[in-house]
Amino acid sequence: MPSGVAYDPYDVEINRNPYPTYRRLREEAPVYFNEEHGFYALSRFDDVERGLKEWQNFISGRGAIIELIKLDMEFPPGVLIFEDPPQHTAHRGLLSRVFTPKKMNALEGRIREFCARALDPLVGGDRFDFIEDLGKQMPMRVIGMLLGIPEADHEAVRDRADANLRVAPGEQMEFDDTSFDHAQMFADYVDWRQKNPSDDLTTELLTAEFEDDDGVVRTLTRDEVLMYLTVLAGAGNETTTRLIGWTGKVLGDHPIQRAELAADPSLIPGAIEEILRYEGPAPHVARYVTTEVIDLHGTTIPAGSPLMMLIGAANRDDRRWVDGDEFNIHRPAKAHLAFGHGIHFCLGAALARIEGRVALEEVLKRFPE
Repeated sequence: MPSGVAYDPYDVEINRNPYPTYRRLREEAPVYFNEEHGFYALSRFDDVERGLKEWQNFISGRGAIIELIKLDMEFPPGVLIFEDPPQHTAHRGLLSRVFTPKKMNALEGRIREFCARALDPLVGGDRFDFIEDLGKQMPMRVIGMLLGIPEADHEAVRDRADANLRVAPGEQMEFDDTSFDHAQMFADYVDWRQKNPSDDLTTELLTAEFEDDDGVVRTLTRDEVLMYLTVLAGAGNETTTRLIGWTGKVLGDHPIQRAELAADPSLIPGAIEEILRYEGPAPHVARYVTTEVIDLHGTTIPAGSPLMMLIGAANRDDRRWVDGDEFNIHRPAKAHLAFGHGIHFCLGAALARIEGRVALEEVLKRFPE
């Protein structure tokens, strides 16, 4: 770029602390082109918000990461985050019946129990690991409970989902026709629930009727249910685990604000929103450009381009937040993009907020210092 700023999403050193690079992108190259990897990137809040909202021009159906977009592969039905309307509308409508704020709020007591199970054995020790001891435990049990997976299998499901999201430092993800075969790990649960329905999400997915994009009223196919469960298991474990980990890291870096939260737990919901803004679990998401974008900040984005929405950069844009790179639990409430925006806004947002709040309440209750 003429400004000299360079952003490479595979650069481990940049990823250790991307925010100085994000700031330069916002100020010097708000529409950035990476020639080596062949993608454009947006970094300012207004541009990213618009990009996430305009699903017709920036579609998800080619994938939400640049490796998938370049492959132009066909995804199995049920990968909700890689779908566009009308298919996405029908599939999302099914899950939205389950992930309502009212139903998620009803889970708070169980979430608190899961936190207590993880934290009580640690009381009296001199340290614990926010990821291993809490972040990998509580969300795993919550999503396992929702899906109706036996507790003995929770760790295997979590670890399998986690492994599918990992690559060696600096490497790109690789995909082929077998990339989604791990959905079969849920086959036994689905077959059991078909014969033994219960009060869980798997049963609801097997029995709920909906109108598909062909106008046919039906239930999900077995393969669609398997893919739904795969997506939910991955999303339910990975992102909330990151939120809990960042909570420990950020408040460890800001002990005065941590002490304020311990003294006044009513500040915790706002603190979770600030952590989501400041260190969101998903720093970027990609889209495929269907219509040429002409003269955006002096740059034209051609149709057919992969486009990265740098959510982590947008959520610190000084144009929207005063001193966006500063962490402040007293910051006035204002919508951020940690859960996305538009038709793909995170279905689990209400659940994630509850999990983050309850986890921090239970930690500070036991470890106020």
